[in-house]
Amino acid sequence: MRCRLLFFGLISSLLLSASFVWAGNVTKDGYFNGIRLAGKVKVVESFPDIKVQVVNSFPDIDVQVVNAFPDAVGKWQMVENFPDFTIQFVNSFPDIKVRFVNAFPGVK
Repeated sequence: MRCRLLFFGLISSLLLSASFVWAGNVTKDGYFNGIRLAGKVKVVESFPDIKVQVVNSFPDIDVQVVNAFPDAVGKWQMVENFPDFTIQFVNSFPDIKVRFVNAFPGVK
């Protein structure tokens, strides 16, 4: 009986700690793994810096695509050369979730 309680306690703590790892990947000041989520972005098919899932609700960050001056968090300029970071669009297991907006980009 004691062994079962210990086992279930261990499993519960592992599941609880794993949920904290997956939650809140973007910091309040707009960083993911040391990458500031602003600037010039290139979309790639493999080996991205960040895997991105596009969602309509509960995003980690709202993103506005701009043609120039991507200087604020959430403002991305799509480029082919000299990106600040690369992304890959995925349908599952993203690093971050984004929602594309026309105004008021930033961390949610």
